[in-house]
Amino acid sequence: MQRRAVLIGLPLVLAGCGGQAVWAPDEALASVRYRHPGPSTLTLFTVRNNGDNQGAHTSLMINASQRVIFDPAGTFGHGSIPERNDVVYGISPRVEAFYTSYHARASYHVIRQTVQVTPEVAELALTLAEGYGPVAKGLCARSTSDILRRLPGFESLPNPLFPENLMEAFQGLPGVEAEFIYEDDDDDKEIARAAYDALVRGETRLNRP
Repeated sequence: MQRRAVLIGLPLVLAGCGGQAVWAPDEALASVRYRHPGPSTLTLFTVRNNGDNQGAHTSLMINASQRVIFDPAGTFGHGSIPERNDVVYGISPRVEAFYTSYHARASYHVIRQTVQVTPEVAELALTLAEGYGPVAKGLCARSTSDILRRLPGFESLPNPLFPENLMEAFQGLPGVEAEFIYEDDDDDKEIARAAYDALVRGETRLNRP
């Protein structure tokens, strides 16, 4: 039923404008700039239903000259985490843990697939993500694939509508390592946001299994 609703709505989505434009100021981006130690990597996140295994969301974390998440049409956000259109900046380990905890809950788990790339490929991915613009609802997998397919070594990926199809194809690429993240907290994402808000204020710790 969920898939049918998406398919019926697709022509309207494609015919209309993109998603909502968001533009954090330069100083906000500079204040949180973060580059994760180690090699340049791309990490595909897939949020998947625990019941029927259908994909619910796709995003791409890019560790280039800085680490960001391309989160097309996503609902993730916090006042301390700047965003430009669908690119979320300052993805420190704490922010990444919040991101996965926000999506992993009683009804959904998160698959984290990481592959090492050259610094040039990572930087190209960052440039493409920053230039992509806001994405309309229902096109998270397709827009993420649009970016990946323009990178050397990723041209063979499909351009699917459904997140699980991109996830399965991505796993077939050489060198991909997968991690499955499960949490059993309430389905209300605002609980995770409130927990992070308390963490920012120094009141508690963010738990991640």
